Amino acid sequence: MIVERLDAKRVEECAGPLAELLTDTVAGGASIGFLAPLDRGEAVAWWRGRAVEAAAGRLAVWVAHDGGRVLGTVSLAFPDKPNSRHRAELVKLMVHRRARGQGLGRALLTTAERAAADAGITLLHLDTETGSPAEHLYRGAGWTRAGTIPDYAADPAGVLRPTTLYYKAVTDT
Repeated sequence: MIVERLDAKRVEECAGPLAELLTDTVAGGASIGFLAPLDRGEAVAWWRGRAVEAAAGRLAVWVAHDGGRVLGTVSLAFPDKPNSRHRAELVKLMVHRRARGQGLGRALLTTAERAAADAGITLLHLDTETGSPAEHLYRGAGWTRAGTIPDYAADPAGVLRPTTLYYKAVTDT
């Protein structure tokens, strides 16, 4: 398994395979901001928007692949305010259903955490659907639960669900 950071051009080039990962993730029930069924064209357009964000330096994107297929991704979103340059938001950690249970989510998370520390980021934060399998991953990786917000976002079926906020202090590795 190879985990690599994509520049904006590569995000654009990989928009199709990343869209397939996104549609699989939504079809699998993960609450990552989209309703099911997610149209492939909408997913491609969304990833092309992420290429713009990466080109502007507001987003870092990593993918995990097996030499051919994209099996996972994670991103860091960087704030644009001067008083928050020490932190980043971990966003869109996704692992294709056929690749789950093999440690890929943990590898992507560790990659993003190390990259953040190497870039001088000292605080990471995220939100995830309360009760989701992702909560186990974050807790196991040393993330701290900050609290829960009821009815925060709709799951892929359109049902309002709570989200739990997590944070983690990171240091240079």
